[in-house]
Amino acid sequence: MQNIALVVGASGIIGSNLCQELLANNWLTYGLARNPGSAASGVRPVAADLLDPAGLQAALAEVQPTHVFITSWLRQDTEAENIRVNGGMVRNLLDALSPKGTVRHVALVTGLKHYLGPFDAYAKSGTLPATPLRETQPRLDLENFYYAQEDEVYAAAARDGFTWSIHRPHTIIGKAVGNQMNMGTTLAVYATICKETGRKFQFPGSAAQWNGLSDVTDARIIAKQLVWAATTEAARNEAFNIVNGDVFRWSWLWGRLAEWFGVEAAGFDGTVRPLEAELANDADLWRDIAHRHGLVESDLHRLASAWHTDLDLGRPLEVMTDMAKSRKLGFREYQATDDSFFDLFEQLRADRLIP
Repeated sequence: MQNIALVVGASGIIGSNLCQELLANNWLTYGLARNPGSAASGVRPVAADLLDPAGLQAALAEVQPTHVFITSWLRQDTEAENIRVNGGMVRNLLDALSPKGTVRHVALVTGLKHYLGPFDAYAKSGTLPATPLRETQPRLDLENFYYAQEDEVYAAAARDGFTWSIHRPHTIIGKAVGNQMNMGTTLAVYATICKETGRKFQFPGSAAQWNGLSDVTDARIIAKQLVWAATTEAARNEAFNIVNGDVFRWSWLWGRLAEWFGVEAAGFDGTVRPLEAELANDADLWRDIAHRHGLVESDLHRLASAWHTDLDLGRPLEVMTDMAKSRKLGFREYQATDDSFFDLFEQLRADRLIP
């Protein structure tokens, strides 16, 4: 039977890379997004709003997926609203697909906030989690929209009989425009502004992040794990961490990033210096840079998500992720982290998103 994929969030940083991986493996691939026009060539676009159940059912009327990959979310002002909106989107999607009876597997992408807590509550549980983070660690006693999304998948699986997998990446490194969490492109924009203005490329985060061990997730490697879990019997009904497979310190990587752009690096100097404040007044400057260099995106805020980069780099603990669970089951992919950034920068330059 042919594998038919429905990628939810096909225009995003994970979804777009997943579509390319699926197509390379000869999957019939549908890409759902509110505006799927930027989906990869070969993807069958589905324009739909997950918060509109009637419109969603109409958009999916002719789509009969065997595998569903949920890679999107909508940021809200409070965690209660994150739970209501993002849990509701998963429920609406799976309710719309239920009558078809074609779905064999559903994969949900969440992240390390499963272990760390929501964006504004990394340490509110009273204790910081033990690292490396492992899938066996229990849920925190905190509101968390990731838990709500998981519970919607579990309930629908019990109702409809499909298998599932949960995927928990660290910070995603890959190309996307208009993405809500995009550290790689944010740092590329920041370095470009530093080069244009003569500013130092200042590390914005905490001492714990500067000196501690960390890891990240290349968008290409999570795409591979999603396809692996969807087609591997031993991976059914399991949650998996997913990172590149190496560890690094920002004190080592920061200078390498600066060297790629030809700017002067400045490390942690005893003070957290949020990037959101650093870039707060640079929208007009970026518009001018884009005009002078013929770039295709002049809106700074569609490229940079400084708020999220600040949260990741400002954490009060080192964060690294255990990958033993999927390794034992046969997932062997590896990606060098410095190459993740350099490959992204090359792509951004080739696509005229940075000069």
